[in-house]
Amino acid sequence: MTNTDSYILFELAGTTYGLRSQEVKHMELVEQITPVPNAPAFVEGVVFSRGQVIPAINLRMRFGFPRQEHTARSRLIVVDAGQRSVGLLVDSAREFRNLPAESIQPPSESIAGLSGKYLRGIAIVGERLILLLDIKEVLTSVTDEEDKLPALSAQNA
Repeated sequence: MTNTDSYILFELAGTTYGLRSQEVKHMELVEQITPVPNAPAFVEGVVFSRGQVIPAINLRMRFGFPRQEHTARSRLIVVDAGQRSVGLLVDSAREFRNLPAESIQPPSESIAGLSGKYLRGIAIVGERLILLLDIKEVLTSVTDEEDKLPALSAQNA
């Protein structure tokens, strides 16, 4: 019997990434984003989603890719970040997939440095490579910089 996990796959700068389904609360279209003063460059602002004000993190900027205008395909993936929710802005997200454990390899030593710290593993499905994110690592500096983001701290008040 094969051990599999369910993932939500999304596109970012021409690459496919995956998040474990249980880490994702919901997905929605990108609508109104309200800028937050003095926020890190990768924080586009805050959004109102399902009764909550949550920070919107631009994953393109977070990963060092150039900013791109949002399109009808852009999505906000809302994930749990400890005690709060955070929205991840991605180019597109439409696919759910079960990935067998044997298709997932740890990141190689050559990318295990700065860029590899966000990766939990790399899945190989046919000819396709899927970079599996470690959401805690992706969001680490967001929570480290909470004092710069009053909206993050005040959202649960």
